[in-house]
Amino acid sequence: MMKNVQKGFTLIELMIVVAIIGILAAIAIPAYSDYTARAQASEAFALLDGFKTPVTEAIADQGSGGCAAPANAVLAGKYVSGTTFTWTDPSCAIVSTFAATGTNPKIASKTVTLTYNNTAGTWTCATNLPAGVKPAACS
Repeated sequence: MMKNVQKGFTLIELMIVVAIIGILAAIAIPAYSDYTARAQASEAFALLDGFKTPVTEAIADQGSGGCAAPANAVLAGKYVSGTTFTWTDPSCAIVSTFAATGTNPKIASKTVTLTYNNTAGTWTCATNLPAGVKPAACS
């Protein structure tokens, strides 16, 4: 007589595998959401960083008139809907606003502000992005 040999997996074994996959997905999906939000938010910081040198030089040459977008400047991107320049003596504030649609909900319609203080010659960063998304250097 031949012995019956079990082939395949039992129902319990399959249920355990499905449960493990479910737990891993529950952990990975929120982490992925934070990752995509940080990646999309980096676009604003890259755009703003490119304005530091030309704006600093323009303010040194022209005063308050230098608080403007340099010629041929990129003011918007895939996730940033626009960038504005505002002079409030003695500072130039450059504000990038994220698009309301097509972005991660954590950054939608949020802003990043880079401010140049002409008296001190320093740049400061401020944002209303959630703590898990904004860089540590931008409070």
